[in-house]
Amino acid sequence: MLRALLAFLLLAAPVAAAELKLATWNLDWLTTRPAGDPELPRDLHRRAPEDIARLRVYADRLAADVIALQEVDGPEAAALVLDPARWRFFFPGERDVQRAGIAVRRGLPATQNEDLSALDLRPTARFSLRRGVDVTVGEGASRLRLLSLHLNAGCREPDDAGRQCESTLRQAEILAGWIEARRAAGEAFVLAGDFNRRFDRDPAILPLLERAAPLTRATAGRSNPCWGGRPFIDHILLGGPARGWMVDGSLRVLVYAEREPEWRHRLSDHCPVSIVLNPP
Repeated sequence: MLRALLAFLLLAAPVAAAELKLATWNLDWLTTRPAGDPELPRDLHRRAPEDIARLRVYADRLAADVIALQEVDGPEAAALVLDPARWRFFFPGERDVQRAGIAVRRGLPATQNEDLSALDLRPTARFSLRRGVDVTVGEGASRLRLLSLHLNAGCREPDDAGRQCESTLRQAEILAGWIEARRAAGEAFVLAGDFNRRFDRDPAILPLLERAAPLTRATAGRSNPCWGGRPFIDHILLGGPARGWMVDGSLRVLVYAEREPEWRHRLSDHCPVSIVLNPP
């Protein structure tokens, strides 16, 4: 009887959630469209099969569970680098060449929420801005709301001004609304992607987001070693209960072994940035 009771208690004990490795990776115009497609820039570098093979090696080395993707032309393009037998892909309902997406390792529960379509401030333009893709990963107390995004370019520096910064500010206001909704719902959430903005000493964009809810920035106070070193524009921002989930010291940048300038186009001009989460 005692053995049976002990066995029941062991079976009934809650199982701790496994650590979750979360990454963001801008893959620099990754597309399956043929050369000459009018939606592509005329000077776009075409990746050779060996370039794709090297990207696949880096994807395996990254060993992430969830990846916020940018500049990927849908699930067919994502499958060039990430094996669809091992990954599920979530992309917004648009046909832009440059899209934000989310890849989730198979076996991990995930459901797609409504796109944050308002981020595309000019949806009818030839090179429109990108929607945000919104996915809930995990279950129960470990459930995490993830937004993958790629904001407007041209407003990287704290003292930049002009039309591009006006667009970035409008996008930040939209993101603040999304953050406020997550805070009101009591959700654990993350915004990850290419913000096209250097946040250290940022007087405008980051403070606007932080007024919507307290945020933890994984890249705070760090420089990005990708391609010789530069300030981060790829960020991971954690909010709600997720602020307490990041494993201390887990921020990593997977730097490419290739150093010659040509590899910035053959691989990507961005390196994968990752953290490890320890949800309850």
